[in-house]
Amino acid sequence: MTLDVELSHAFPGFTLDVSFEAPEGVTALFGPSGTGKTSVVNAVAGLLHPDRGRIRLGDRVLLDTAAGVSLPVHARRVGYVFQDGRLFPHMSVARNLTYGAAGESADAVERVADLLDITALLDRAPGALSGGEQQRVAIGRALLSRPDILLMDEPLASLDAARKAAILPYLERLRDEAGVPILYVSHAIEEVARLANTIVLLDAGRVRTAGPAAEVLADPTVVRLLGLRDAGSLLTARVVAHHPDGISELETSGARLLLPQVPASVGARLRVRIAAQDIIIARTRPENISALNILVATVEAVRPGEGPGAIVQ
Repeated sequence: MTLDVELSHAFPGFTLDVSFEAPEGVTALFGPSGTGKTSVVNAVAGLLHPDRGRIRLGDRVLLDTAAGVSLPVHARRVGYVFQDGRLFPHMSVARNLTYGAAGESADAVERVADLLDITALLDRAPGALSGGEQQRVAIGRALLSRPDILLMDEPLASLDAARKAAILPYLERLRDEAGVPILYVSHAIEEVARLANTIVLLDAGRVRTAGPAAEVLADPTVVRLLGLRDAGSLLTARVVAHHPDGISELETSGARLLLPQVPASVGARLRVRIAAQDIIIARTRPENISALNILVATVEAVRPGEGPGAIVQ
């Protein structure tokens, strides 16, 4: 199911004017704060009524200002996960999950609880949960409303690094197993690189570029928006071995990589992000250095910066 968005809306001192297509999988709206990411998600949900626009989800038109069409929020069939869980404090986890799940069977609740590993939490009150657990329950509640699309507005923003690391594997499972397209808002490059199939990069209310995650993250023309420290490449790899010395061996299309042991079984496919600042370039094969990974590459472009540096693609 594809989401097509075209909208324009004037805010005081700022105009949002975007057009993009979000295919199946996770589409990340990425960019600095204040670029309009949350406003786009709110327009899809029906919480923002844009001055002009058309939003189509599959074969359903959610909004068409020219035709006078604007489905109410409850008719759009979207699941929304906010930065904080927003659980009902007087209800147990089980009752929170089933609140919006009218007509869903106990088996459906069990499947969602298993997907997010919250079965052991069903009898608890939200106040007894960690921030990461609350977010997993909020995701489960959204899924059980049988949405056509899941909207996630910086769902990890309020979590510390350890809790983010703990919940990311569940979001990967959600991407791969839930069967629901996800529109994911973030300004954290590590989340986007790990989760997104497609990236829509926003800048000052406009779409700067959009496309497959690996292509967008490696585009030297958008380094300014990504940030020099966050620029880099995204590789798909397969775990081929875990060695006794604590090193994991991964196979990519171009070479094998040796990394500190990764928490994935042999045969698992995962993504590896290599930051540009961690790369040394040499015209001959280096010898007698400590680097474990040496990859053959072709220089496609060199773009001088405003200072002494350059971006090499």
